[in-house]
Amino acid sequence: MGSQLIHTRLCDLLGIEYPIIEGGMVWISEAILAAAVSNAGGLGQIAAGSFFNADDLRKEIRKAKDLTGKPFSINVPLLNPGADWMIETALEEKVKVITTSAGSPARFARKIKEGGARVLHVVPSARLARKADAAGVDAIVAEGIEAGGHDSPDEITSLVLIPQVADAVKVPVVAAGGIADARGLAAALALGASGVQMGTRFVVTRECQVHPNFKRAIIEAQDNGTVLTARSLGHPVRVLKNSLAEKILELERKGVSEAELFEFIGPGRTRKAALEGDLVEGSMMSGQIAGMIRDEKSVKEVIQEMVRGAEEIIKKLNQGN
Repeated sequence: MGSQLIHTRLCDLLGIEYPIIEGGMVWISEAILAAAVSNAGGLGQIAAGSFFNADDLRKEIRKAKDLTGKPFSINVPLLNPGADWMIETALEEKVKVITTSAGSPARFARKIKEGGARVLHVVPSARLARKADAAGVDAIVAEGIEAGGHDSPDEITSLVLIPQVADAVKVPVVAAGGIADARGLAAALALGASGVQMGTRFVVTRECQVHPNFKRAIIEAQDNGTVLTARSLGHPVRVLKNSLAEKILELERKGVSEAELFEFIGPGRTRKAALEGDLVEGSMMSGQIAGMIRDEKSVKEVIQEMVRGAEEIIKKLNQGN
């Protein structure tokens, strides 16, 4: 049974014990990690953007089904040219939840719901939250600029974003960006969210299949260990500081064209860091919360510590302490 103190309508909506969702991280969020999160009472997630065809995505979904009988999600970046076949494949495989991001959910929300799945959509602002709500999504993930990976040029922090989104929509809101422990979960609920989504914290778990070098880099990161790159492209990317990030920032300071910057970055930088462990030339997408993560734990330990800790915080607040 889930905790009654942190049981929210998000739990009922998604059929999960605890209002904790794994972020959809390309090259990182795969079947083993997703199943571990779901088995521990949260909602695991597979990043469809890691796959180049329907057959490979289908195999990953079936692998997750072999590892868990609980709901999990497929994350689909809508700007990806393969968004249609990603969603179609997930629906064919009877995935219970589909999370969309990086684009408008208006074209897909009805199809997903009619296909028998819940649809969540990631937004960086209250304006886009209202649009997603009007499009008919079941819940909204409000992601602040603290989050790792691709962020919004609006650069709104989670602390001010979450309550504004919660006030702007009627559907449940999930807080994302800058959350890794019980304090973050309790704070998100206090701000009006119905749950949280975490990425970086789940990277540093025993079930996560990324290269050990990547995990070590997060553990060793300080509070100022990340930086926003590619602002000049209109879509900033938060990564751990390394040689590649410094080179990108230097090129931006010099005012190189978008084409030149894209050519320098090239393809495969994220995969190089996450799967090959190249901490020099790889792009290590990570949230600012990396500065709080100091050890590798199991997914179950992470979730149980968050739940127990949040319960204690809420109890103290209810007692007026």
